[in-house]
Amino acid sequence: MGEQAGDIYLGLGSDGSRQALALSRSNRHGLIAGATGTGKTVTLQGIAESFSKAGVPVFVADVKGDLSGIAMPGSSTFKHADKLESRARELGITDYTYTDNPVIFWDLYGEQGHPIRTTVSEMGPLLLSRLLDLNETQEGVLQIIFRYADENGLLLLDFADLQALLGWANENAAELSGKYGNVTKPSVGSIQRQLLSFEAQGADHFFGEPALEIDDFLKVDDQGRGYVNVLAADKLMRSPKLYATFLLWLLAELFETLPEVGDPEKPRLVFFFDEAHLLFDDAPKALQDTIEQVVRLIRSKGVGVFFVTQNPIDIPEEVAGQLGNRVQHALRAFTPRDQRAIKAAAETFRINPGLDVETAITELKTGEALVSTLDQEGAPTVVERTLIKPPRSRLGPVSPKERAIIQSISPLEGKYDTRVDRESAAEVLAAKAADAAATAAQVEAEGEEAVRGQARKSPSLWGKAVSRGAQVALGGAAAVAAAKITGKKSRANPVASGVTSAVGSIATDLAGPIVGRFVRNLLGGLMR
Repeated sequence: MGEQAGDIYLGLGSDGSRQALALSRSNRHGLIAGATGTGKTVTLQGIAESFSKAGVPVFVADVKGDLSGIAMPGSSTFKHADKLESRARELGITDYTYTDNPVIFWDLYGEQGHPIRTTVSEMGPLLLSRLLDLNETQEGVLQIIFRYADENGLLLLDFADLQALLGWANENAAELSGKYGNVTKPSVGSIQRQLLSFEAQGADHFFGEPALEIDDFLKVDDQGRGYVNVLAADKLMRSPKLYATFLLWLLAELFETLPEVGDPEKPRLVFFFDEAHLLFDDAPKALQDTIEQVVRLIRSKGVGVFFVTQNPIDIPEEVAGQLGNRVQHALRAFTPRDQRAIKAAAETFRINPGLDVETAITELKTGEALVSTLDQEGAPTVVERTLIKPPRSRLGPVSPKERAIIQSISPLEGKYDTRVDRESAAEVLAAKAADAAATAAQVEAEGEEAVRGQARKSPSLWGKAVSRGAQVALGGAAAVAAAKITGKKSRANPVASGVTSAVGSIATDLAGPIVGRFVRNLLGGLMR
């Protein structure tokens, strides 16, 4: 007994029935739940390798480091091998052999796999606001920053770009407010501080180029097996908000990139979201609505999403109602919350008259689960207490040497491993600031020369003008030049100083073209 065409074998029901997941209904999503130590990870590994064998690519986050072993065949010499082989015999699996799976390792930090990057623009202000834990006002300011960047052709690729634009916005808050709405320096400053704090946690590794191409998650090997994309998430879990936001971004990218396929014979990709509760913890209502919408619609793109969590009530009802395939491992009834979770889990299954589900949930042994899946017609099957099949790949992590070898033969070797830094907002703004500074220096030099020339032509009149404060009327570079030549400083309130009509005429004739050109060039350099 094992895999059959068109399904994923899960195990043997207590009534002797074969429990399987229909490939054609795998895009209707699913849930794998259970307390720590009840076998969720092993179940996930076995299902993932079955999808791979069926030619379906898989994405899974390896939050504990154990799932990397899916890349290697199991062995009779490894720990727990006797239990795996015993379970195979118990289920009547006559062709049980140890096999590996094609794997691509990924890592946001680029340490244990290919780096995964996106650009700040692709992440967008909504998810970035959640990532930075911004309030509603700050999120509104960030929306304005993004809109300004779009309208002015400023590419936001990495944190440096966003920091540069925030710095510009801080100095030009009044201008932005006049065009887009209220932008205050305190709000911009708060975003800058949050950005610096998050950058210190290593989040900047996630932003930049080359950005991930979704098609690289959809590969099959030369034997027709789907690649298992394993994200090293043990370090990433130290920043749970980054972990959850990244996976939500990835789901959104899949939804936006992939074409509509309806209900295919088998999914284009199966996505396992481990520690799924992190996605919903402290998420505002607007974000929860977005998650619910993405999960509901992404199945038409041929993507199945399986949430993996300790407690089924971690998943909001709006999302849980869309999870047609369920594997429920044991739950413990230590607290009132645990008891509510057991009752809620029992109520989600199609009733089996011969099974007390609430009692069974607390009595399940490791490697046992309550299973209910969608049949070929899309209806949920009656829940059955099930012995879960053993995986054929290694239980436990690969060694660093094994990981390095697998990386060296990756079909994506060299594509993402070197960061690219092309011209974007940070470079453009820096160039504009440099142009403005150069223009200021040039105009100042021209102003000094003009002052010297005027002094040579009319030394007596010029001396009187300077002594009576005419350098104020020159403004900007001309005033500085006059001060340098005469050695006199401008007054604290120069506007109030009296200027005779003769001096005013001289000052206006000299300062007008210099100051006017200075202002035009300066603004042109900053705003072009």
